[in-house]
Amino acid sequence: MSMLSEFKEFAVKGNMVDMAVGIVIGSAFGTIIKSLVSDMIMPPIGLLTGGVNFSRLKWVLQAAGADGKGEVAIRYGSFIDSVVSFLIIALCIFMVIRAMNRLQRKKESIPEAPAAPPAEVQLLTEIRDLLKQD
Repeated sequence: MSMLSEFKEFAVKGNMVDMAVGIVIGSAFGTIIKSLVSDMIMPPIGLLTGGVNFSRLKWVLQAAGADGKGEVAIRYGSFIDSVVSFLIIALCIFMVIRAMNRLQRKKESIPEAPAAPPAEVQLLTEIRDLLKQD
């Protein structure tokens, strides 16, 4: 099997499409959560902590020059925003996986009806029952 045909078989599988859709939706979800944290959750927390704007918190290692350029700083406030975003996304993913696992367990616990025996077995069973009646 050539590499090209092997790649074509890999790319056409349904799992690839599912994965691509998941990545796009996950990216959009991440953007929404980032906005939720930065614009709706952190401002009230900042207000409760004395008007602190977390996105602007930084530890300046080297001050900017006279032209306003060249500042070197560790922006830990932005990192705090990212950690809160991560925790919310992780919680959402946990809840989805938990719900899927519960549905899977319910699906597994439902006993399946036994499959009907093949036609030959049914015919032999009928013949046996007719012979027993006589």
